[in-house]
Amino acid sequence: MSKTRVEEPVWRFPFIGMGVGESFFIPTNSTEFMTYKVRTAAKEFGINVVIRTRVEEDILGIRVWRMD
Repeated sequence: MSKTRVEEPVWRFPFIGMGVGESFFIPTNSTEFMTYKVRTAAKEFGINVVIRTRVEEDILGIRVWRMD
């Protein structure tokens, strides 16, 4: 029996429309991988972010805050 691999969705991060101190939440079981993806994208935009693994409303994910 073969296993079907489920791909992670393509994420679009809202850095351009965010003000300093604003945040967004990404639900994911792969918190380390998603943290890496967000940090990489933020560097491309020249934006500093803080990322924390959190459980919000019983959902595991990461919250990303724009810092500058």
